Amino acid sequence: MSGRTPPKVAVLMGGASAEREVSLSSGRECAAALQSEGYEVVTLDAGTDLPARLAEVAPDVVFNALHGRWGEDGCVQGLLEWLRLPYTHSGVLASALAMDKQRTKDIYRAEGLPVVPSVLATQAQISAAHLMPPPYVVKPFDEGSSVGVVIVREGMNAPRLPEGLPDILMVEAYAPGRELTVTVMGDRALGVTEIITDGWYDYDAKYKPGGSRHVCPADLPATITDACMDYARRAHDALGCRGVTRTDFRWDDSRGLDGLVLLETNTQPGMTPTSLSPEHAALIGLSFGQFCAWMVEDASCNR
Repeated sequence: MSGRTPPKVAVLMGGASAEREVSLSSGRECAAALQSEGYEVVTLDAGTDLPARLAEVAPDVVFNALHGRWGEDGCVQGLLEWLRLPYTHSGVLASALAMDKQRTKDIYRAEGLPVVPSVLATQAQISAAHLMPPPYVVKPFDEGSSVGVVIVREGMNAPRLPEGLPDILMVEAYAPGRELTVTVMGDRALGVTEIITDGWYDYDAKYKPGGSRHVCPADLPATITDACMDYARRAHDALGCRGVTRTDFRWDDSRGLDGLVLLETNTQPGMTPTSLSPEHAALIGLSFGQFCAWMVEDASCNR
């Protein structure tokens, strides 16, 4: 900050999405890290009174640590644009596109990036018959953190879906193989991590201590590492993202480069003690505090 007065930062956290608890954890970690870097920090649990709270606090910059609907899908970004408050991570359009997994795939395909087939369908259609040969995955097309994911394996009947899911869902061919992920910071891909779990990389595996093991950097052939880094940068740019994103992959190592597919791009990666992007930042020598500070200094609006 070169001796200047540090900006006042409002860290948005919590909110009303299915990922509220993850966001609270991210927000607490980021607030503490920014305070250690010398910023004046105020934390705000994002509710319907958020415009009034922001007016009261009058921050110079907003650090968006929200996850899921309303916080990651362009909604709060639109509010911050209206209030002319610079904020971290991607803008309105990129956030909305990346949160919609089907539109994300359309953009990937237009960019020449590899994806597996998928369709949108109603719960009635999904429960009536297989819409593609098993194995496949049924999931909300606009949620994160593996919320509401159902795996339909070979030999199973059409799925009975759990309560609480929206009527329109994505049906996506199951992508076998190793779970890989890459963080992009600005215009730079930071590294590739392999995520190792005992089963499906679900909500608990992502956020509970010991739920998964991260190999960072991943032990991969150079061609696969290079492809992951290149694809993640291209996905970030094609969606119009800024700041920090994380793109997830599956790699079937029996098929070489042909076995690598993109799953999704997260415009606001988790910043919890078990999250992946802070590990990628450490690969290039950035502490967690420095990583958060970079995001604050990169914040903008009207994007």
